[in-house]
Amino acid sequence: MNIARFGCIATAAALFGSTAALADEGNGAVQIMKGDYASAERIIQTQTKMFPGDPDLLLNLASVYRHTGRVSEARSLYRAVLARPDEMMDLPNAAEPRTAHTLAKAALGSMEATQLTAR
Repeated sequence: MNIARFGCIATAAALFGSTAALADEGNGAVQIMKGDYASAERIIQTQTKMFPGDPDLLLNLASVYRHTGRVSEARSLYRAVLARPDEMMDLPNAAEPRTAHTLAKAALGSMEATQLTAR
């Protein structure tokens, strides 16, 4: 497994309640944590042109989609992460290492639980 080139801080913070000490502005994490989803989306889309398939970018874009009501697009990106080889994610404040697959599965599970309770 390779260490991802950017930290997937925003996804981890949302899923596991960790706070980010070192958020990378190049992956939209700072903007996501501020709730500035439009800026985060622009940054992430620019970065995905240079690093297509990068799991932290996919996870952060999925987070943007999820927070802006584009649930099916978010699910699609989480599944895309799961379809790729797993990678360790750079999460500076995580108590233990997390992989891209762990984060994607947790997010999908959370979305399923939310959908079931919303019915």
